[in-house]
Amino acid sequence: MSTVEESIDVDVPVRVVYDQWATFEDFPKFMDGVEEVRQLDDRRAHWRTRIAGLSREFETEVVERVPGERVAWRTTGESVKHTGTVDFEPLGATRTRVRMTMVFQPTGLAEKAADKLGVLGLQVRGDLRRFKRFVEDLAAGTGPRPSPEGS
Repeated sequence: MSTVEESIDVDVPVRVVYDQWATFEDFPKFMDGVEEVRQLDDRRAHWRTRIAGLSREFETEVVERVPGERVAWRTTGESVKHTGTVDFEPLGATRTRVRMTMVFQPTGLAEKAADKLGVLGLQVRGDLRRFKRFVEDLAAGTGPRPSPEGS
């Protein structure tokens, strides 16, 4: 098992940041490689991803939800194995720290090699930077701006 932890500070109040993160269908707008997230019910979502040429579909289940503070999930089924948490820490009235932790089991040669090279950590760091821009633009009323490739 491997663990990745990354954080970023966002210039938006914690409740706005949490509410936007909890809108899973918007993940393709800022998560590189996520093609679709479809909410199945209040706890489960179906994901379709394509990362490094590898397509995957899987389901996740929210195992903990504390509004304004935390979302934790795990994958279900056999194809993809990971768990994660996103914690939201207010840093004043208009600033929030977002901390993501993922624990995953790489399978296959390509995933194991990518794990050794720290690819998931780079992916999570980039996704958090894109999320920061996305939620700050929405909060400013300017809407999401196009993201430069790979940022």
